Amino acid sequence: MKQYRSLGDPLGGADVALIGLFSAKEKQYEARLDELAVMVEARGGRVVARFIQRRGASDRWKQRPGGSLRMSQPFSRRTLLTHGKVREVAQACREAEIDAAVFVNTLTHRQRSVLAKILGCLILSGEDLV
Repeated sequence: MKQYRSLGDPLGGADVALIGLFSAKEKQYEARLDELAVMVEARGGRVVARFIQRRGASDRWKQRPGGSLRMSQPFSRRTLLTHGKVREVAQACREAEIDAAVFVNTLTHRQRSVLAKILGCLILSGEDLV
């Protein structure tokens, strides 16, 4: 952890990655990340990375029945994201020495603990910042 971190607020002085799982139907996903960035910066954090996982964006090209019905569901119950996206985020978090990852989506306790182990940083949800 960096020495300039605030002891009172876990985001005070922290380098933060924003992460979100969005369905292909949701067109305002960038605006939701922008809102989350404002909340993080209001608490003293510095947004240094953004990661977006789109669900159902490529299902229209495949012959998979029910693809549109699954768009709002997580890819993985353990991590919310695909295995490849989690690896990408974990590598970027290590390289940038990210202190916290804030998800737009609501996370279960199990998802938080699994993601904390994989990403190696504090895991928060947008609802934790309200």
